[in-house]
Amino acid sequence: MKRFSRILFYLRSQRQNIVLYVLSNLFSVLFSLVSLAMLAPFLQMLFDAQLPKPVKPEFAFTLTGISGIKDWLDYAMGLLIVKKGKIYSLGVICLMIITAVFFKNLFTYLSFRVLAPMRNFVMTKLRADLYAKLLELPIGYFSEKRKGDIISRMSNDANEIEWSVMSTLEGLIREPLTIIIMLTVLVYISPTLSLFLLVLLPVTGFIIGRISRSLKKQSTISQETQGRLLSILDETLGGLRVIKAFNAESIMREKFFETNNKLNLVRNHMNFRKDLASPLSEFLGVAVLSCILWFGGQLVLGNQTGLSPGSFITYIVIFTQIIPPAKALSTAFYNAQRGSAAIQRIEEILQTKAAVTDAPDAISIAGFQKDIRLNNVSFGYDEHIVLKNIHLTIEKGKTIALVGSSGSGKSSLADLICRFHDVTDGEILIDGVNIKKYTQESIRRLMGIVTQEPILFNDTIGANITLGTDITDAKKIEQAARIANAWSFIEHKEMGLEENIGDRGNKLSGGEKQRLTIARAVLKNPPILILDEATSSLDTESERSVQDAINHMMLNRTSLVIAHRLSTIRHADEIVVLHRGEIIERGTHEQLMNLQGHYKKLVDLQAFS
Repeated sequence: MKRFSRILFYLRSQRQNIVLYVLSNLFSVLFSLVSLAMLAPFLQMLFDAQLPKPVKPEFAFTLTGISGIKDWLDYAMGLLIVKKGKIYSLGVICLMIITAVFFKNLFTYLSFRVLAPMRNFVMTKLRADLYAKLLELPIGYFSEKRKGDIISRMSNDANEIEWSVMSTLEGLIREPLTIIIMLTVLVYISPTLSLFLLVLLPVTGFIIGRISRSLKKQSTISQETQGRLLSILDETLGGLRVIKAFNAESIMREKFFETNNKLNLVRNHMNFRKDLASPLSEFLGVAVLSCILWFGGQLVLGNQTGLSPGSFITYIVIFTQIIPPAKALSTAFYNAQRGSAAIQRIEEILQTKAAVTDAPDAISIAGFQKDIRLNNVSFGYDEHIVLKNIHLTIEKGKTIALVGSSGSGKSSLADLICRFHDVTDGEILIDGVNIKKYTQESIRRLMGIVTQEPILFNDTIGANITLGTDITDAKKIEQAARIANAWSFIEHKEMGLEENIGDRGNKLSGGEKQRLTIARAVLKNPPILILDEATSSLDTESERSVQDAINHMMLNRTSLVIAHRLSTIRHADEIVVLHRGEIIERGTHEQLMNLQGHYKKLVDLQAFS
């Protein structure tokens, strides 16, 4: 049950519904038992030529229950037959069976009505917690994971839990309740025969358990393969242009088919074992039933325990009602093995500790007043050094540019300031206070980010511009779009700000996408701007429009600019040159050109190209 601890935790708030569910199943089983119990007087009436003597039995409580229940039933039926006759009594029995079956099914329906909201609540809570955890985890976590695998855990694994585990929990309440009550009645009817039965049942349970053990391992392999399949699909959809351009369709097709065939093989083996549960349990149940017929028949024929033929037939009929819940219980056990693998994969995400967290006494920073300082900052992961001994001051209102070759640590330095990661050594101060003492939300509220690849969402133009703000004033949105040089194309859209831009903004050109991200940053109106190679992927004409928008946006703001095209940062207050994670040069454009160092080589290379 440890595997299901999270689900049981969610169910703690559903105690009232759980009680109603148990009571509904209890009454359903009891009314089912009443309908079966009426078979005894029915059979006795058909096969016993003599009328039962209506002798009133004694009523007493004993350790084994209420004594003489059957005698009381015989007494009541005998009185009815004496007064009304057999035909009338037969009608009463049939009416009682119909009534009992009606209430049995009524309470069964009520149990489903109670269960459905509980199951949906658990799955809604699980998905919500999983999504919240994904938002909480650091950016570095996702660079180590396949996107398709994460999507698979969010969708397929969650569905597996819903249909395997939740149905298992349902069976673990209803089926054992049915079996226990039926067994109790069987013990009451014939303790000797029931003792023989209780010896046989553990043997059948052991056989089923042995066969189902490998299901968890196979289910884990299935879910991992499904994740790889989704990753291939995601890569195919995102890189379809490149796949076609390089005639790589056959390579991707073979890669997908190989993974798909492996998934098919694993799932077949899983289904072979899962589908074995019901027929195997039914066969074992019939085998046990045959043993009971053989052993019980000897007791009746030998009249050794006072078990009458009518009671024995009732015993057999009640025992047959144990077989369906036993089958369901074995199937639920098989499903639990499958579902536990899905729970384990989801738990891996939910139990992952966030590398960046707010301190218990973290405060909110109200505004940016003075400067950002990096004191002897180093950063690395998995024994790989990204930044080393960085000393840097970004004064309010100044523009600082970071340049260097790919992999020199420019983007990592910007991520540290936004606290997407925490420094390995040293400290980062905003207005003289370590950023670890501020809440992450308040730090990021001060910053606007424009990345190299425009990140947009499948929503309207207006929704993408207002992302993260509560601004609804169309005039303010339009003003931000004008500053970003985006209004010129927005106003020509059929629905203007309400125009949907498609998945990742694929209805827009590259320049239009980037200008929307700038408009988003402008509307936020942050005191600190971080521009991560915002124009490097654009053509010359789009770059000019975007650069003009950036220049407007940078007015009277503190800016950290990561530049690939050095011509865009000539007028920065300070240019910092990074190489292999260390600052090797710093100064204005003219100062660095006079040094005749690494920066001049970069400028000359770009001028030459």
